[in-house]
Amino acid sequence: MRYLNYLFLFSLLFFSSCSIQSAQNQNLIIKTGAEQTEKYIPYVQNKRVAVVANHSSIIGQIHLIDTLLKKNIQIIKIFSPEHGFRGDAEAGELIDSHTDESTGLPVISLYGNSKKPKLSDLRDVDIIIFDMQDVGVRYYTYISTMHYVMEACAETGVEMLILDRPNPNGFYVDGPVLDTNYRSFVGMHPVPIVHGMTIGEFAQMINGEKWLKDNLQCKLKIIPCGNYTHDSLYQLPVNPSPNLQNMLSVYLYPSLGFFEGTSLSVGRGTEFPFQVIGGPDMINVDFEFVPDKPNGTKIEPINWNKKCYGIDLRNFDIQNLIGKKQINLEWLLFAYKNVQDKNKFFNNYFYNIAGNNILKKQIIEGKTADEIRQSWKSDLEIFKQIRKKYILYKDFE
Repeated sequence: MRYLNYLFLFSLLFFSSCSIQSAQNQNLIIKTGAEQTEKYIPYVQNKRVAVVANHSSIIGQIHLIDTLLKKNIQIIKIFSPEHGFRGDAEAGELIDSHTDESTGLPVISLYGNSKKPKLSDLRDVDIIIFDMQDVGVRYYTYISTMHYVMEACAETGVEMLILDRPNPNGFYVDGPVLDTNYRSFVGMHPVPIVHGMTIGEFAQMINGEKWLKDNLQCKLKIIPCGNYTHDSLYQLPVNPSPNLQNMLSVYLYPSLGFFEGTSLSVGRGTEFPFQVIGGPDMINVDFEFVPDKPNGTKIEPINWNKKCYGIDLRNFDIQNLIGKKQINLEWLLFAYKNVQDKNKFFNNYFYNIAGNNILKKQIIEGKTADEIRQSWKSDLEIFKQIRKKYILYKDFE
């Protein structure tokens, strides 16, 4: 009996210890690559540095550029992506190259006349630092910018240093894998819509699968995140782009991005972008909103200043979406069934967003969400096996 009591006590202490350790692990503070300056500042000292950055390239409250300058790093130039270096340009708005008023550094746009650095832009550069907050979705263009920067580096022999950041949608993989016949700047790689990788992991995949032009490979160095796993639900410290204004919109983005290729609005021009769905000819709904056209935007030209009827997702239980680890197709199927002019529901951009010409046909044919999802299954399984080769962090269960 005394032995059993000791055994019980030992078991209780052991499992309590495990629970405490588990809780401690979950409460560890995630550190971005940029925050770990001791791991890369010595590496870039005495080198001519270019930085691919935007407003999300921060260390606490301080911009990466300011940190590097205070450390006497020789920054030659800045490259900026869609939405610009300060992150305030609307989607689709072309960005001009300019001089940054705060630092006096030249800012070369990678979302203007060219989306790839010119080889002449890299002649005076020894290393490029890439640091931007991605959201883990194929049609979010920061990974396309990264591809072109890697390609320019590979062509010129310039090394690329990636300061990795957590993926807020990195806890699952879902969606159709891109058919490369529909490759575009909003989908350059044969990956699903939600790829479940950080930018560092994705860069390794680009290199490893030889997706750069002429099978080139970029000389790559990655500073991994600290205390991050693919089960982490990372809260973004700043909005990654103007229309992803909170974590709800970030989590909804993989499901609502489809609507950018339809006649419906996702709330651009309202105070709640990527949190609503609607259009002037939608029926069987009871929510109304009017999107105002933001200056410079190239998206959704038909619904500006029109009353839209649709679905309000601001009170949607996001834990439901997180728990299922799936894109929600029901909203897309419901919308198609409840627009009056189905002939105008899809536009050609839908093929680029979906990454194929199959999903449109499936919706028109009345396929269920489960039937559509089943058609992704084999390609997803193949992708997941490829993905495993490039994972830097403990994967999700």
